[in-house]
Amino acid sequence: MIRRAGLEDVNAVAALFRRSFGTLTFLPTLHTPDEDRGYFRGVVADREVWVWDEGSSILGFAALADDELTHLYVDPDAQGRGIGGALMERAKERRPDGFQLWVFQQNANARRFYERRDFVLVRETDGSGNDELTPDSLYACSP
Repeated sequence: MIRRAGLEDVNAVAALFRRSFGTLTFLPTLHTPDEDRGYFRGVVADREVWVWDEGSSILGFAALADDELTHLYVDPDAQGRGIGGALMERAKERRPDGFQLWVFQQNANARRFYERRDFVLVRETDGSGNDELTPDSLYACSP
């Protein structure tokens, strides 16, 4: 069910991102669906992206760049089924020396998810370094 994403998956990945990101009601919507598709075309082309594909429907994806997990999203209707955990395990397999990730401070569910998977808080910021200008936290996981 987990496979490497290809350019043919860009539209599905971008749509899933929009659905999932849209549940974070504390964040502003900064981009259009077309901009999302353009952005994720670059992500799929330039990074290691893994998707959870179930019956030709993509229900989750994880994107890795060097030592950072840049995206981990699961379709809101598919959360709680182990998809995010399975994608995280794939990321850990692919980055056995560890990696880091950013999460918004207000995203309590995501923070609990990462902390249950041995990520530790490295630092918190006021959000001035992200597009949303929303406080975030850097987490890291070591082998």
